[in-house]
Amino acid sequence: MTHKAKKSLGQNFLISPRVSNMIAKAGEIVVGENVVEIGPGKGALTKELLSFGAHVIAIEKDSELVSELEKKFAKEIGEKKLEIISGDALDNIDLPKKYKLIANIPYYITGAILEKFLGNKNPPSLAVLMLQKEVAERIIARDKKESILSISVKVFGAPSIVMKVARENFFPIPNVDSAVLKISDIKNPFTSETEKGKFFALVKKGFAHKRKKLASNLASEDKEEIKRAFSEIGISENARAEDLSMELWKKLSSFL
Repeated sequence: MTHKAKKSLGQNFLISPRVSNMIAKAGEIVVGENVVEIGPGKGALTKELLSFGAHVIAIEKDSELVSELEKKFAKEIGEKKLEIISGDALDNIDLPKKYKLIANIPYYITGAILEKFLGNKNPPSLAVLMLQKEVAERIIARDKKESILSISVKVFGAPSIVMKVARENFFPIPNVDSAVLKISDIKNPFTSETEKGKFFALVKKGFAHKRKKLASNLASEDKEEIKRAFSEIGISENARAEDLSMELWKKLSSFL
């Protein structure tokens, strides 16, 4: 029986071997290393990851697909090259100490996946993710305008777009085009949850009213302190939140 894609789970199956190969290649896989795959679906990318020599831990929420995958990859499961976890990647799942995250994720949970894995105490060393094209472009700030999303990714790693993927490479065909985003050099720059909370609270406050100047959005802070911080860091008083680079946000957070 052919598995019907479930809209409720954001299922659009990747059907292009070329794209699967490019994603796996972007993961710079070393034979035997752990790769966590979220939403393997029918296993197109799983197959490529295994062919590159990865030890794959595939997390699949759809129990029907879990059964299909277990049949399809019975040999690899038996050889301990593949482990299939039936469950939700956003739940507390035991992850290996060292791993890469390589996945064609359901787009409706993109933000939650990025937050959970990048901000984790045990983040991946590298992530290669298929995202909606517009979201990937917002993350790398192609128009040179930062956003809460782009800053939330860049504080943990260096994002770049590997390739754009037309919607025809999926079944059923989605309403949007996609892109493969690679996040390299992932590390947690915060020494404590308090420091992390302070940084994100400042960023959210800075972006609260996009059309307002950053200084106005931060008005509830000490005005003289803000003025001094802007002057010392080299931020224009007319700057908006979207104008600040990742480095300037880090400096501002440690200053205030």
